[in-house]
Amino acid sequence: MAEHRKPTLCIGILTLNEAHRIARCIQSASFADQVVVIDSGSEDRTREIAQEMGAQVHLYPDWHGFAEQRNRLMTHVNADLIFFLDADEVIPPGLQDEIRAAVASGENAVWKIYWDQVAFGRTLHRMAKTEGGVWRLFRTDQLLRYEGVVHEHAVLRDPATPVKTFGTRLLHHSRESVYGGLLKMAQYAQLGAVRRVQAGRRGGVLRGLASATSNFIRLYIFRRGFLCGAEGFLFCLLVALECFFRYAIIRYDRPVPGDTMVKR
Repeated sequence: MAEHRKPTLCIGILTLNEAHRIARCIQSASFADQVVVIDSGSEDRTREIAQEMGAQVHLYPDWHGFAEQRNRLMTHVNADLIFFLDADEVIPPGLQDEIRAAVASGENAVWKIYWDQVAFGRTLHRMAKTEGGVWRLFRTDQLLRYEGVVHEHAVLRDPATPVKTFGTRLLHHSRESVYGGLLKMAQYAQLGAVRRVQAGRRGGVLRGLASATSNFIRLYIFRRGFLCGAEGFLFCLLVALECFFRYAIIRYDRPVPGDTMVKR
Protein backbone atom coordinates (compact mmCIF):
# COMPACT_ATOMS: atom_id res chain seq x y z
CA MET A 1 0.00 0.00 0.00
CA ALA A 2 1.47 3.36 -1.02
CA GLU A 3 2.63 5.48 1.92
CA HIS A 4 1.67 8.91 0.58
CA ARG A 5 -1.73 8.05 -0.87
CA LYS A 6 -5.07 7.78 0.85
CA PRO A 7 -6.01 4.07 1.05
CA THR A 8 -9.06 3.15 -1.02
CA LEU A 9 -11.99 0.87 -0.27
CA CYS A 10 -14.08 -1.48 -2.37
CA ILE A 11 -17.33 -2.97 -1.06
CA GLY A 12 -18.26 -6.23 -2.77
CA ILE A 13 -21.77 -7.71 -2.88
CA LEU A 14 -23.09 -11.07 -4.13
CA THR A 15 -26.63 -11.07 -5.53
CA LEU A 16 -29.39 -13.24 -6.89
CA ASN A 17 -32.91 -11.83 -7.36
CA GLU A 18 -32.43 -9.05 -4.81
CA ALA A 19 -34.39 -6.28 -6.58
CA HIS A 20 -36.51 -5.66 -3.49
CA ARG A 21 -33.53 -4.73 -1.30
CA ILE A 22 -30.37 -4.17 -3.36
CA ALA A 23 -30.89 -0.37 -3.48
CA ARG A 24 -30.97 -0.16 0.32
CA CYS A 25 -27.82 -2.29 0.55
CA ILE A 26 -25.84 -0.31 -2.05
CA GLN A 27 -26.97 3.02 -0.60
CA SER A 28 -25.38 2.01 2.71
CA ALA A 29 -22.16 1.17 0.82
CA SER A 30 -22.03 4.36 -1.25
CA PHE A 31 -19.26 5.89 0.89
CA ALA A 32 -16.78 3.40 -0.63
CA ASP A 33 -14.49 4.28 -3.55
CA GLN A 34 -15.76 1.28 -5.51
CA VAL A 35 -18.84 -0.94 -5.23
CA VAL A 36 -18.74 -4.24 -7.11
CA VAL A 37 -21.76 -6.52 -7.53
CA ILE A 38 -21.32 -10.13 -8.63
CA ASP A 39 -24.67 -11.43 -9.82
CA SER A 40 -25.45 -15.14 -10.10
CA GLY A 41 -28.14 -14.84 -12.78
CA SER A 42 -30.95 -12.70 -11.41
CA GLU A 43 -34.25 -12.85 -13.28
CA ASP A 44 -35.56 -9.61 -11.78
CA ARG A 45 -34.11 -6.07 -11.99
CA THR A 46 -31.27 -6.62 -9.54
CA ARG A 47 -28.51 -5.85 -12.04
CA GLU A 48 -30.29 -2.83 -13.52
CA ILE A 49 -30.96 -1.31 -10.09
CA ALA A 50 -27.38 -1.92 -8.98
CA GLN A 51 -26.05 -0.18 -12.10
CA GLU A 52 -28.44 2.73 -11.56
CA MET A 53 -27.05 3.02 -8.02
CA GLY A 54 -23.51 3.36 -9.40
CA ALA A 55 -22.21 -0.15 -8.75
CA GLN A 56 -20.00 -2.07 -11.17
CA VAL A 57 -22.01 -5.17 -12.05
CA HIS A 58 -20.62 -8.47 -13.38
CA LEU A 59 -22.67 -11.53 -14.28
CA TYR A 60 -21.48 -15.05 -13.37
CA PRO A 61 -24.46 -17.39 -13.73
CA ASP A 62 -22.35 -20.60 -13.71
CA TRP A 63 -22.69 -21.22 -9.99
CA HIS A 64 -19.91 -23.08 -8.16
CA GLY A 65 -20.54 -21.91 -4.62
CA PHE A 66 -20.15 -18.82 -2.46
CA ALA A 67 -16.37 -19.03 -2.23
CA GLU A 68 -15.97 -19.08 -6.01
CA GLN A 69 -18.25 -16.06 -6.40
CA ARG A 70 -16.19 -14.13 -3.84
CA ASN A 71 -12.99 -15.14 -5.62
CA ARG A 72 -14.45 -13.89 -8.89
CA LEU A 73 -15.40 -10.63 -7.18
CA MET A 74 -11.81 -10.12 -6.06
CA THR A 75 -10.60 -10.08 -9.67
CA HIS A 76 -12.61 -6.87 -10.22
CA VAL A 77 -11.36 -4.99 -7.16
CA ASN A 78 -9.29 -1.86 -7.76
CA ALA A 79 -8.78 -0.74 -4.16
CA ASP A 80 -6.45 -1.26 -1.23
CA LEU A 81 -9.09 -2.83 1.01
CA ILE A 82 -12.19 -4.92 0.41
CA PHE A 83 -15.29 -5.15 2.61
CA PHE A 84 -17.68 -7.99 1.80
CA LEU A 85 -21.36 -7.12 2.22
CA ASP A 86 -24.33 -9.41 1.62
CA ALA A 87 -27.37 -8.14 -0.26
CA ASP A 88 -29.57 -8.62 2.82
CA GLU A 89 -27.28 -6.43 4.95
CA VAL A 90 -27.12 -2.69 5.61
CA ILE A 91 -24.14 -0.74 6.99
CA PRO A 92 -25.47 1.69 9.63
CA PRO A 93 -23.85 5.17 9.92
CA GLY A 94 -21.80 4.27 13.00
CA LEU A 95 -20.25 1.29 11.25
CA GLN A 96 -19.59 3.39 8.15
CA ASP A 97 -17.51 5.73 10.31
CA GLU A 98 -15.60 2.81 11.83
CA ILE A 99 -14.86 1.33 8.40
CA ARG A 100 -13.63 4.70 7.13
CA ALA A 101 -11.31 4.99 10.14
CA ALA A 102 -9.97 1.45 9.65
CA VAL A 103 -9.27 2.10 5.97
CA ALA A 104 -7.56 5.42 6.71
CA SER A 105 -5.36 3.83 9.40
CA GLY A 106 -3.47 1.75 6.85
CA GLU A 107 -3.07 -1.01 9.43
CA ASN A 108 -2.19 -4.53 8.40
CA ALA A 109 -5.14 -6.27 10.01
CA VAL A 110 -8.41 -8.09 9.41
CA TRP A 111 -11.58 -6.57 10.83
CA LYS A 112 -14.55 -8.63 11.91
CA ILE A 113 -18.16 -7.65 12.52
CA TYR A 114 -21.13 -8.79 14.56
CA TRP A 115 -24.76 -8.66 13.43
CA ASP A 116 -27.97 -7.23 14.67
CA GLN A 117 -30.56 -9.55 13.15
CA VAL A 118 -33.60 -7.83 11.63
CA ALA A 119 -36.45 -10.35 11.50
CA PHE A 120 -40.08 -9.83 10.53
CA GLY A 121 -39.71 -6.05 10.73
CA ARG A 122 -38.02 -5.93 14.14
CA THR A 123 -34.35 -5.41 15.02
CA LEU A 124 -33.42 -8.11 17.54
CA HIS A 125 -30.90 -5.83 19.25
CA ARG A 126 -31.44 -7.43 22.67
CA MET A 127 -30.01 -10.73 21.48
CA ALA A 128 -26.41 -11.40 22.46
CA LYS A 129 -23.69 -11.31 19.82
CA THR A 130 -23.07 -14.25 17.55
CA GLU A 131 -20.10 -16.32 18.62
CA GLY A 132 -16.79 -15.25 17.13
CA GLY A 133 -17.96 -12.64 14.63
CA VAL A 134 -17.33 -12.72 10.87
CA TRP A 135 -14.26 -11.45 9.02
CA ARG A 136 -15.35 -8.81 6.51
CA LEU A 137 -12.66 -6.13 5.92
CA PHE A 138 -9.31 -7.13 4.43
CA ARG A 139 -6.31 -5.58 2.81
CA THR A 140 -6.40 -6.88 -0.75
CA ASP A 141 -2.69 -7.70 -0.68
CA GLN A 142 -3.30 -10.04 2.26
CA LEU A 143 -6.43 -11.87 1.07
CA LEU A 144 -5.51 -14.87 -1.08
CA ARG A 145 -8.89 -16.52 -1.70
CA TYR A 146 -12.08 -17.89 -0.21
CA GLU A 147 -12.82 -21.56 0.37
CA GLY A 148 -16.06 -23.39 1.23
CA VAL A 149 -19.56 -23.87 -0.18
CA VAL A 150 -21.58 -22.07 2.50
CA HIS A 151 -20.21 -20.20 5.54
CA GLU A 152 -17.14 -19.79 3.37
CA HIS A 153 -13.88 -18.68 4.97
CA ALA A 154 -11.01 -16.44 3.94
CA VAL A 155 -7.46 -17.68 3.39
CA LEU A 156 -4.85 -15.05 4.26
CA ARG A 157 -1.32 -14.62 2.96
CA ASP A 158 -0.16 -14.31 6.56
CA PRO A 159 -2.27 -16.43 8.96
CA ALA A 160 -0.83 -14.45 11.88
CA THR A 161 -2.44 -11.20 10.69
CA PRO A 162 -4.05 -9.51 13.73
CA VAL A 163 -7.85 -9.47 13.91
CA LYS A 164 -9.73 -6.39 15.14
CA THR A 165 -13.43 -5.96 15.87
CA PHE A 166 -15.85 -3.22 14.85
CA GLY A 167 -17.97 -1.96 17.73
CA THR A 168 -21.11 -1.16 15.72
CA ARG A 169 -23.14 -4.11 14.49
CA LEU A 170 -24.09 -4.72 10.86
CA LEU A 171 -27.83 -4.88 10.20
CA HIS A 172 -28.74 -8.28 8.79
CA HIS A 173 -32.24 -8.43 7.28
CA SER A 174 -32.18 -12.20 7.46
CA ARG A 175 -35.90 -12.98 7.57
CA GLU A 176 -38.26 -10.35 6.20
CA SER A 177 -41.31 -12.62 6.03
CA VAL A 178 -42.35 -16.03 7.31
CA TYR A 179 -42.57 -17.37 3.74
CA GLY A 180 -39.12 -16.02 2.88
CA GLY A 181 -37.77 -17.42 6.12
CA LEU A 182 -39.09 -20.87 5.24
CA LEU A 183 -37.48 -20.71 1.80
CA LYS A 184 -34.17 -19.68 3.31
CA MET A 185 -34.45 -22.44 5.90
CA ALA A 186 -34.90 -25.06 3.15
CA GLN A 187 -32.02 -23.71 1.08
CA TYR A 188 -29.53 -23.54 3.92
CA ALA A 189 -30.62 -26.89 5.33
CA GLN A 190 -29.72 -28.40 1.95
CA LEU A 191 -26.30 -26.78 1.91
CA GLY A 192 -25.68 -27.69 5.53
CA ALA A 193 -26.55 -31.30 4.72
CA VAL A 194 -24.06 -31.35 1.84
CA ARG A 195 -21.30 -30.04 4.09
CA ARG A 196 -22.01 -32.73 6.68
CA VAL A 197 -22.07 -35.48 4.06
CA GLN A 198 -18.66 -34.28 2.90
CA ALA A 199 -17.45 -34.50 6.50
CA GLY A 200 -18.78 -38.06 6.84
CA ARG A 201 -21.66 -37.21 9.19
CA ARG A 202 -24.75 -39.39 9.46
CA GLY A 203 -28.34 -38.19 9.32
CA GLY A 204 -31.60 -39.13 10.96
CA VAL A 205 -34.58 -37.75 12.85
CA LEU A 206 -33.08 -38.20 16.32
CA ARG A 207 -29.86 -36.45 15.36
CA GLY A 208 -31.93 -33.67 13.84
CA LEU A 209 -34.05 -33.31 16.96
CA ALA A 210 -30.95 -33.13 19.15
CA SER A 211 -29.36 -30.47 16.95
CA ALA A 212 -32.58 -28.44 16.71
CA THR A 213 -33.24 -28.57 20.46
CA SER A 214 -29.71 -27.58 21.47
CA ASN A 215 -29.61 -24.71 18.97
CA PHE A 216 -33.04 -23.40 19.98
CA ILE A 217 -32.00 -23.37 23.64
CA ARG A 218 -28.72 -21.66 22.75
CA LEU A 219 -30.44 -18.92 20.75
CA TYR A 220 -33.65 -18.42 22.68
CA ILE A 221 -32.25 -18.76 26.21
CA PHE A 222 -28.52 -18.14 26.26
CA ARG A 223 -28.46 -15.54 23.46
CA ARG A 224 -31.61 -13.94 24.90
CA GLY A 225 -33.96 -14.37 21.98
CA PHE A 226 -36.78 -14.49 24.54
CA LEU A 227 -36.24 -10.74 25.11
CA CYS A 228 -37.21 -9.99 21.50
CA GLY A 229 -40.87 -10.93 21.58
CA ALA A 230 -42.69 -13.03 19.01
CA GLU A 231 -40.19 -12.02 16.31
CA GLY A 232 -37.35 -13.38 18.42
CA PHE A 233 -39.20 -16.65 18.94
CA LEU A 234 -39.86 -17.08 15.21
CA PHE A 235 -36.25 -16.30 14.35
CA CYS A 236 -34.91 -18.87 16.83
CA LEU A 237 -37.48 -21.48 15.74
CA LEU A 238 -36.58 -21.17 12.05
CA VAL A 239 -32.87 -21.54 12.79
CA ALA A 240 -33.63 -24.61 14.92
CA LEU A 241 -35.77 -26.12 12.15
CA GLU A 242 -32.92 -25.59 9.69
CA CYS A 243 -30.71 -27.61 12.04
CA PHE A 244 -33.31 -30.40 12.18
CA PHE A 245 -33.81 -30.64 8.43
CA ARG A 246 -30.08 -30.82 7.71
CA TYR A 247 -30.05 -34.26 9.28
CA ALA A 248 -33.41 -35.27 7.80
CA ILE A 249 -32.05 -34.41 4.33
CA ILE A 250 -28.94 -36.50 4.90
CA ARG A 251 -31.07 -39.51 5.85
CA TYR A 252 -33.93 -39.25 3.36
CA ASP A 253 -32.70 -37.19 0.40
CA ARG A 254 -29.11 -38.46 0.40
CA PRO A 255 -27.52 -35.32 -1.07
CA VAL A 256 -24.51 -35.67 -3.36
CA PRO A 257 -21.25 -34.21 -2.02
CA GLY A 258 -20.32 -31.10 -3.97
CA ASP A 259 -23.91 -30.03 -4.64
CA THR A 260 -23.91 -26.21 -4.51
CA MET A 261 -27.45 -25.51 -5.64
CA VAL A 262 -28.10 -22.42 -3.50
CA LYS A 263 -27.06 -19.04 -4.83
CA ARG A 264 -26.79 -15.63 -3.21
